[in-house]
Amino acid sequence: MLTHKGTKELTTKRLKLRRFTVDDAQDMFNNWASDAEVTKFVSWLPHSTPDLTRELLGKWVEEYEKPDYYSWAIEYNGRLIGSIGAPSITERDERTEIGYCIARDCWNKGITTEALEAVCNYLFDEVGFNRLEIRHATENPASGKVAQKCGFIPEGIMRESFRSSRGVFCDLVMLGRLKSDRN
Repeated sequence: MLTHKGTKELTTKRLKLRRFTVDDAQDMFNNWASDAEVTKFVSWLPHSTPDLTRELLGKWVEEYEKPDYYSWAIEYNGRLIGSIGAPSITERDERTEIGYCIARDCWNKGITTEALEAVCNYLFDEVGFNRLEIRHATENPASGKVAQKCGFIPEGIMRESFRSSRGVFCDLVMLGRLKSDRN
């Protein structure tokens, strides 16, 4: 049984994972939400204005009232550089999917791996999930490397199961990590 606690602040050696605020809109827009390369494999188009980002953040901030809402802003050296969250919870199966997005200038520095490990520990230890899942486009192997560094195991390919922000159907690699995998 899951014990929802909502988005609590998490800290790691280099990162602070915290709730978003509407005041984060300009940084989110500048650092990743407007970057077509960063958003290539997500479901939403790059933001064209900071106002779109502000509107989205307003919705996210409202969601924080729910104890089963998990969405963190990733801060590195005091700078907002990405997001990580668990948007798709299946209560009965104690399972959720995790997604992440990070500023391009922060790629290949271990930042996403560090954030993902902190979120996994929280979701397993504090909330009680049995299974965590990550799906990434086959054309985005770096995302899979992040997941595998955190103990996720590739389980198969879901053919043309996702339409990217560019309108292209993509094959997705499904990766899973069980609480029992940590033993």
